[in-house]
Amino acid sequence: MARFNPDFWEIPVNFDKLTEFDTRRALWYETDEEREFRWRREDRQEQLMPELMEIIENELTSKQRQAVMLYFFGQKTQEEIGQIMEIPHQVVSQHIHGIRRNGKKIGGAIARIRKACKERGIYLKESRSTGSESQNLSERAVLVL
Repeated sequence: MARFNPDFWEIPVNFDKLTEFDTRRALWYETDEEREFRWRREDRQEQLMPELMEIIENELTSKQRQAVMLYFFGQKTQEEIGQIMEIPHQVVSQHIHGIRRNGKKIGGAIARIRKACKERGIYLKESRSTGSESQNLSERAVLVL
C-alpha cells in the first residue's frame, strides 16, 4: 500500500471536468484590454529605461543613486538599504523621498528625477483609464526602477 504524505495529497481529477471552469474567473485571467495595456507599458518602460538610467547617473548624488538603485532595482526595503549603506533607514527615506522643512519639501531622488524628466519632456506614468500621460512617479511598478 502506498504511503501518503499529509503535506501533499494527490487527488485524481478528470481533465474534462477542469475544462468546464470559466477561465475568466481565475485570478490570473487577463482581458485583451489589460494585456494590451501591459504590452504598451512594457514597451514604454523599455524605451524610457536608457534615458532614466542616464538621469539617475547624472542628476543624483552618489547616496541618492545608491538608495534608488537598491530600492527600485534591487527591491530592497529601506531598512535593508540602511544596513547596506550603514545609515539609519530614516536617512534612506530622505535620500529617496526628501524631507519637509517649514512645510516645504526639500531634496529627494524622486523629486530630482521628476524634475529632470519634466525638463526633457519625459512623462513616466500612463493612465490606464484614458491612455493619457501624467507625471506621477509614485508607483514602483511604473518605474521598474
